[in-house]
Amino acid sequence: MSGLIELGPLQLAIATLLIVAAGAVSFALRLGVERRLAVAALRTTIQLGLLGLILERVFALDNPWLVVGLLLLMTVFAAREAVSRASRRYRGILADAWLTMAASCFLVGGIVTQVVVGVKPWYDPQYVIPLLGMILGNSLTGISLCLDRFMDNLETRSAEVELRIAFGATRREALAAPLRDGVRTGMIPIINSMAAAGIVSLPGMMTGQILAGSPPMQAVAYQIVVMFMIAAAVALGAMLVVVLAGRRFMGPDATLRLDRMTTKKS
Repeated sequence: MSGLIELGPLQLAIATLLIVAAGAVSFALRLGVERRLAVAALRTTIQLGLLGLILERVFALDNPWLVVGLLLLMTVFAAREAVSRASRRYRGILADAWLTMAASCFLVGGIVTQVVVGVKPWYDPQYVIPLLGMILGNSLTGISLCLDRFMDNLETRSAEVELRIAFGATRREALAAPLRDGVRTGMIPIINSMAAAGIVSLPGMMTGQILAGSPPMQAVAYQIVVMFMIAAAVALGAMLVVVLAGRRFMGPDATLRLDRMTTKKS
């Protein structure tokens, strides 16, 4: 089996023509997303380029503090991205998103890297950073969708929630329906990905390993672990974030405080 085929500036320049083609489609159909597409492509190039330089340095130094510091920084950016995608806000949403990201990332990621994969040493950046990065990348989408759905339900079904409170329901009982709906919505993307994996799509982790020269069945094994890992992290993160959000909108006295909710400015 041949090794990895390296890509240089010429290959990247040719690949850029694909983005140009996508922009041409937008222009021809008057979709109006050419500028957004160009900005997204530029951000992708800059962000991934910087990440590559940082990872090369982290890999070379092989320092556990650098690895942990980078992961914490990644959780901060993931939380900001999750919050920026939500159409509604409340005071403390960024802190809730960061706590959720950190908990799901380090708990699930720790189990996978230390128990399932058995990474030695425990901080090996070659395994720890990519695996936990995949958790963050998928969790932010699930958490964002979950928060949106939870707050939308809380607003549209406020009369139902207040009626439950009037009949003596606890905070947990009153918020049970919006909470379940929010978590269910947050898990839809990963469930769809798992259902289509191997039949409709070839997942990223598996594709990367195959391109790097790994045996296909070994790549499949890693991809299964990754999909299960992401599903657990999204479920845990979605559940935790709506619990924290629910506490912001309803205190121990079981009074619904929708005045704490604001709509994102366009």
